[in-house]
Amino acid sequence: MHHRSVPDRILEGFNMLALLLIGFVMIFPFLYIFTVSFSSLSDFLNNDFLLWPKQWVTDAYEYILSSNNFLRSLGVTVFITVAGTIVNLFFTATMAYALARPIAGQRFFILFVLFTILFSAGMIPTYLVVKATGLLNSIWSLIIPVAISPFYLIVMRQFFLNIPEELHDAALIDGANEGQVFWKIVLPLSKPALAAFGLFYAVMHWNNYFTGILYLNDPSLWPIQVVLRQIVVINEPNSALGSTAAMLESPPPPETIQMAAILLATLPILLVYPFLQKHFAKGVMLGSVKG
Repeated sequence: MHHRSVPDRILEGFNMLALLLIGFVMIFPFLYIFTVSFSSLSDFLNNDFLLWPKQWVTDAYEYILSSNNFLRSLGVTVFITVAGTIVNLFFTATMAYALARPIAGQRFFILFVLFTILFSAGMIPTYLVVKATGLLNSIWSLIIPVAISPFYLIVMRQFFLNIPEELHDAALIDGANEGQVFWKIVLPLSKPALAAFGLFYAVMHWNNYFTGILYLNDPSLWPIQVVLRQIVVINEPNSALGSTAAMLESPPPPETIQMAAILLATLPILLVYPFLQKHFAKGVMLGSVKG
């Protein structure tokens, strides 16, 4: 039987302690948000620091969920995330496959994509383009300008290059064209990469708020993150949520509303991770390692 030395045991104990501390640092903000969101007004005012609700109340959640503004912004964000991810995957996959094939000017287009990774247009030129194309104050202004991520494009191209060329040649011999090869052979084999990059794109759309502030003047089109900014950063929960007859006459303290809004805005995208977890690491590794 192999006996570990004392230094090895000390090192293992130190690693476990360090990982526990790091895990606590990561989990603690979520625990605090969860605790404050379910705490009563008296518990919040009489305790400087809460680790668990002493009295469970749902006033903050009732206040938020009775707001048409919050529910509408949540629906807008779901649409932007779903539609944006579909647009992203379609254009990223099609262009990556085209660049993975021996086409005329392939090197030029690859260098062009790499150039956009190093140098971006900037906020003002992008705003002028959005305005000139008629996308200003439209939900599509949050989707079309970011239809392709050049970095994800390069990684997905590398993934397509890893697919055996013999499959492509055999399909062409059987009478398939390039479009049929892409849709019926390449894409089914690319599910891990599509799942991984689909998750990246979805998280990007869900967490995006800055372009919503720039391009959307109509509050009814604001995504959830812009409303969350009004609640947390601007500290105007009542104006951001609006007033409806279903709301409580005596609203909860702003702090509990802020924490409940953060939790409600974060929870949906967190629930997506378990369903794509098995594809996540495989898709990224196959897209970045050749052979």
